[in-house]
Amino acid sequence: MARTTKPLTNTEIKQAKPKDKIYTLSDGSGLQLRIKPNGSKMWLFDYLKPHTKKRTCLSFGLYPVLSLAEARSKRDEAKRLLKRLLIKDIDPKEFRDEKKFLNEAAQNNTLEHISARWLEIKKSKVTLNHAADIWRSLELHIFPSLGKVPIHKITAVKAIETIQRVAAKGSLDTVKRLCQRLNEIMVYAVNSGMITANPLSGINQAFQSPKKQHLPTIKPEQLPMLMQALSIASIKLTTRC
Repeated sequence: MARTTKPLTNTEIKQAKPKDKIYTLSDGSGLQLRIKPNGSKMWLFDYLKPHTKKRTCLSFGLYPVLSLAEARSKRDEAKRLLKRLLIKDIDPKEFRDEKKFLNEAAQNNTLEHISARWLEIKKSKVTLNHAADIWRSLELHIFPSLGKVPIHKITAVKAIETIQRVAAKGSLDTVKRLCQRLNEIMVYAVNSGMITANPLSGINQAFQSPKKQHLPTIKPEQLPMLMQALSIASIKLTTRC
């Protein structure tokens, strides 16, 4: 007959004193409280590794930061996850560590951070002045609202909402350039393996296209008047030429 573990009580946990060596108190179903000689109390979940079938522990946190009720909730969640992962032969600890690593990496890969990396490559294809103009436009119109957003959380809705403020002022040429630059940044992120697809590929369709304006011209019969005006104008020789 299997031995039944008596669940812990808050009183037992509070009154548990440190000893010369580490020892554990069991709450049942794999949940343990490890008590160290320095008095710290750590919640652990004991389980069998799918690969080796050896016992290992998954740490939940320190008591009393994590209460008995919260530790039990985490244990139940871990048991449900373990059942799903066992089917795929995945170790819960490895799963958690990998997920944590991916989350941290994603949080560090903000739009502003990725844009800076993209611009370093862009600089090899454009003049320094043009590169500076690109960065100024992003700093002025994009980064205040989206700069600190992780690249994987940038959506078409957020980008359109941000650029709409520029469109509302009638600056359609700026809108066009912002859409192009954001798309280049997202394509760079895709090709660098940071995201799987570009969510901003069609955002330019949400705005009016700028109207083409031809440069002003003069008719051939107006050339004599232009030449006469240049000859008597108070301007430098370089300008006149």
